[in-house]
Amino acid sequence: MTYVPYFDAASSAPLHPVARQALLAALDEGWADPARLYREGRRARLLLDAAREAAADAVGVRPDELTFTSSGTRALHDGIAGALAGRRRAGRHLVHSAVEHSAVLHAAAAHEAAGGTVAEVPVDRAGRVAPGAYAAALRAAPGPTALACLQSANHEVGTRQPVAETAAECAEAGVPLLVDAAQSLAFGPVPGDWSLLTASAHKWGGPSGVGLLAVRKGVRFAPQGPADERESGRAPGFENIPAVVAAAASLRAVREEAAAEAERLRELVDRIRTRVPRLVPDVEVVGDPERRLPHLVTFSCLYVDGEALLHELDRAGFSVSSGSSCTSGTLTPSHVLRAMGVLSEGNVRVSLPLGTAEEDVERFLAVLPDVVRGVRGRLGAPERAEEATAASAGSASGDSGVSAGPGGSAGPGAGGPGDEEAEVVVDSLGKLCPIPVIELAKVIGEVPVGGLVTVLADDEAARLDIPAWCAMRGHAYEGERPADRGTAYRVRRRA
Repeated sequence: MTYVPYFDAASSAPLHPVARQALLAALDEGWADPARLYREGRRARLLLDAAREAAADAVGVRPDELTFTSSGTRALHDGIAGALAGRRRAGRHLVHSAVEHSAVLHAAAAHEAAGGTVAEVPVDRAGRVAPGAYAAALRAAPGPTALACLQSANHEVGTRQPVAETAAECAEAGVPLLVDAAQSLAFGPVPGDWSLLTASAHKWGGPSGVGLLAVRKGVRFAPQGPADERESGRAPGFENIPAVVAAAASLRAVREEAAAEAERLRELVDRIRTRVPRLVPDVEVVGDPERRLPHLVTFSCLYVDGEALLHELDRAGFSVSSGSSCTSGTLTPSHVLRAMGVLSEGNVRVSLPLGTAEEDVERFLAVLPDVVRGVRGRLGAPERAEEATAASAGSASGDSGVSAGPGGSAGPGAGGPGDEEAEVVVDSLGKLCPIPVIELAKVIGEVPVGGLVTVLADDEAARLDIPAWCAMRGHAYEGERPADRGTAYRVRRRA
């Protein structure tokens, strides 16, 4: 069997050896009901209590403040619902960042559908919340805020959020802050005076099906659903003790390795961040370059179908992930990339698991240029030199969906003061990413400097990718307007 480097730890990390050992041992010792008083029940209770103490120590809370749930998503849903219900007399307003995990967005949508209100805090182009942004959102709320949510680090681009500062802003306003720590908990506790915290074991090498929900003393919390005697009534049902034991054991083991391993992985990720733009033309590396997780890097490639790129990398022996719309089964790019306003086409997320070998990263860097070149070639993407000229003069024919716009053809001097404005119209209706951008790139040389290209597109990704292409190419994006079908995106040639 050929070994395939797995570069998608942000989705799910490989099972840690300590987790495997603890799981097997607990299957023999922890199968009984921990609520029973006989010998087997007491043994199971001891295992559960020890796991709770170990996990609570890693999180930085008391054991009686920590609940085991059936997943990280379940922890988020229960944490948000319980905090909102506990503070329903204080208000029905919820605040969260624009780049939270989809589980938070789904919980917010359910809250809004039930009559609550929701506000979304924007992020900068690096995916980070600005200092003071939550304080401003709380001041602008239509009424008292019941809960604020902020992830410790982003799951798609790795940007770390200012949790301690945001927790202070929320505490000053008397609002509890729930932190989604799924991506960062393996590398250390979350700083700040937060109120609630969630995490997921399979993100750090524990078994799937185990989540953590921490609710600090003094936080008003009302568990939703029928009452249950297990897990302080916050997570009904029989505990999966072997999985819980394995989750806690692996979290402790990962933490012991974290300092040295984080430094090593950061060097490998820095290598990818630095060399990919040199090896592959027209790449945008996204996310904060400094305030980020040590093991994760994301970049987007112009003129590339994300699904095709991931398939080709898989064929080359690398398992990676993507936030491109063409890999998600929808016409909408990742809400994280959209909130950041960065290029979404050809998006690749590399998240290295603990123990990743340096030679695997080097082989990835060696393989990537030819893979991207091959995908671009099959899509007919232009070379950079071709974009700067009006070579392919026949490309502006009806077959390519290109026509002269109302300003006439792109003749010499057109677009200057007193002249009719040169304009080319590109009809990309019905075409998905990255075709609209490829067709734009092919015809930009058909207009003189100062002339216009209007792209007609109905793929939602074009709303991100056309402005991003303009920024990368030095052209002026002049906005969008509704068209008879789809949207008209206007680009003025500057380069």
